[in-house]
Amino acid sequence: MTPNTKKITALLIANRGEIAVRVARACRDHGVKSIAIYSDEDRSSLHVAIADEAYSLDGLSAAETYLEQSKILAIAKESGADAIHPGYGFLSENADFAQRVLDAGLIWVGPPPAAIRELGDKVSARKIAAKVGAPLVAGTADPVDSPDEVIAFAKEHGLPVAIKAAHGGGGRGLKVAFTMEEIPELFASAVREAITGFGRGECFVERYLNKPRHVETQCLVDMHGNVVVVSTRDCSLQRRHQKLVEEAPAPFLTQAQIDQLYSSSKAIMKEVGYVGAGTCEFLVGQDGTISFLEVNTRLQVEHPVSEEVTGLDLVREQLKIASGESISPIDPVIRGHSIEFRINGEDPGNGFLPSLGTITKWEVPSGPGVRIDAGFDHGHTIGSHFDSLLAKLIVTGATREEALARARRALREFEIGGLATALPFHRAIVEDASFTENFTVYTSYIENEFVNEIEPFSYKQGVAETKSTAQKVVAEVNGHRFEVVLHSPEKQDRRHKIKSNSLAGTGGNTLTSPMQGTVVKIVKSNGDRVEAGDLIVVLEAMKMEQALVANKSGTIAGLQVGVGESVSSGQILCQIEDL
Repeated sequence: MTPNTKKITALLIANRGEIAVRVARACRDHGVKSIAIYSDEDRSSLHVAIADEAYSLDGLSAAETYLEQSKILAIAKESGADAIHPGYGFLSENADFAQRVLDAGLIWVGPPPAAIRELGDKVSARKIAAKVGAPLVAGTADPVDSPDEVIAFAKEHGLPVAIKAAHGGGGRGLKVAFTMEEIPELFASAVREAITGFGRGECFVERYLNKPRHVETQCLVDMHGNVVVVSTRDCSLQRRHQKLVEEAPAPFLTQAQIDQLYSSSKAIMKEVGYVGAGTCEFLVGQDGTISFLEVNTRLQVEHPVSEEVTGLDLVREQLKIASGESISPIDPVIRGHSIEFRINGEDPGNGFLPSLGTITKWEVPSGPGVRIDAGFDHGHTIGSHFDSLLAKLIVTGATREEALARARRALREFEIGGLATALPFHRAIVEDASFTENFTVYTSYIENEFVNEIEPFSYKQGVAETKSTAQKVVAEVNGHRFEVVLHSPEKQDRRHKIKSNSLAGTGGNTLTSPMQGTVVKIVKSNGDRVEAGDLIVVLEAMKMEQALVANKSGTIAGLQVGVGESVSSGQILCQIEDL
């Protein structure tokens, strides 16, 4: 890649939420003007208020806003941006968009399009890893076309097997089959999630390591051939294959394992001519076996823990690299230990199902070693169109034990009202010896072994306090956002009722929707006989599927929903009449 020597002066942030806030703050530190974009739902969001300028995308869904390449490029031209930072998710790993940015004469704060293509395709990435000698478990050389191919692979290599979206990430389009019988449905589900999340449905198969840890390396590569590993991270605490807790450096690894992770990661990055920040992900089996998983060709959600143990600002490093500057060729020295807790809008007492609503209370912790990266604040509403990540709590100490002690205190101080969040789970996990002491957690520990005694979230009447006497009025001129502040006499506290958003489940003779979502598959029809555990409907919310099954034997009646239809939390989908 030919080194760029053009200095970035105005950066368009092609994202939303906490990562857009994070990039905007780095721009301020770096002396670069930040330009936000926003959907109709995000008009009053924190990332819009923090950026130097903001422009409307004129739409509600991701498809018509943050995934609409032409709109984003038009705003970049209109605003005078000379660079685009994609954040994570959305278009961050889209090679075609990266090429369009470059073709428009803009600086792309990310890896070359060719590297995104090679590593974004997981089948291709496995071949690259094999070429450079990175450790790998058995897997298909190319995408599979049918569940029959998955079954054939499982018969040859044994169960369990992982069915993975070839162009995906973040746990979407990933299904693990432990029996031959469930392979057809899991294959179909993986394809659907892959299409919904990434626009392509190709999937491949590999042997699934039982109870593996998820370990990764944060890498930085400049245009002059310097490649470093900033730190390792452990991201083993996940639900539905999506991370909840991450830490750096990855604990309880031997020096030989660390050396293999570092050398393999550097070799992969060099092989594809990578430039920028990226993450190599691996699985570590109970016997110590390491297997390459994938490369995320972007900044990761969990990047702050690597920053905290090295003193680096990874977003500013991205800006420097994109401007053609050199990085130090020496791996950073690790000091201390850092743990990140993802504060998602979800109910850990009700199967971690998504939770929507308006934030009525927002009290964040502070003190030594405590950092909050948030995308929302008091009064903001969490809708169903986007990811449910509200904030990240990052806690750092001189040792892992000190970081955990600070985490317990910080999690007690963190209070969010108005909707369910992952906070109760985090408070429980920092008291769990499997995580804090002997570290026997693995990627499906939460589903299989975590003793979940968390009560389901319930909405109650409360007192809403006004935070100030100022009222913001948002005005738009040609899609460019402005704020006008109106001052009024201080309002008294008022008592009001918060609309219930309780996530109902299946009970009695009814099948109800446990969340707001979209129907993506209907397996049974009126009059069909079902047994307890039979699949009836599949919902999709926030790009993840939720299978709804019969709680009893009976006959389906009153089914009126159709594929593509939106349903609300608690909505009755059908009756299950006694035989």
